[in-house]
Amino acid sequence: MDSLPSAVGTDDVMLWTIVVAVAMVLGLMGVVLPVLPGLLLIWAAALFYGFMVGFGTLGWMVIGLLSVLVVAGGIKSVMIPRRAAAASGASAWAQLGAVVGAVIGFFVIPVLGLILGALAGLLVVEYLLKGDWNEALVAVRGTARGFGISVVIDLILGMIMIVAWSVWAASVLL
Repeated sequence: MDSLPSAVGTDDVMLWTIVVAVAMVLGLMGVVLPVLPGLLLIWAAALFYGFMVGFGTLGWMVIGLLSVLVVAGGIKSVMIPRRAAAASGASAWAQLGAVVGAVIGFFVIPVLGLILGALAGLLVVEYLLKGDWNEALVAVRGTARGFGISVVIDLILGMIMIVAWSVWAASVLL
């Protein structure tokens, strides 16, 4: 086992491994359903695991990798939809409308309200600015595509994070 704290027994390690694995699966689900902070939950679960069973050299390396991936995921979550919106003709004001709509939507419609609110906010502001539903819908489709690409990338990042943690957990268990 990879440097367990003296007070941690084998049964405790198995329990913490199961608890953290479940939390990570919930985090992966949170990538698709924006109720849980997906990648952040996976990272936090791995950090919690380290505090419960000890980090060791491999643990610190995994936490470092997971930290880089969660930061990259956070940056990507803003950049990809924003660039997709701009590429599809959405104005800066409409993008601000998307942010306001996302905040409102998050509280009005649990789970999907964040995305639906963002798209609705973008649609309304873009229409008000251009007076053309077709142009507004093009901007919404581009932004929605950006959100979709962002979610797929988050799923890949989440799976990489879970695999990296699994290697660490296996080294602790074996």
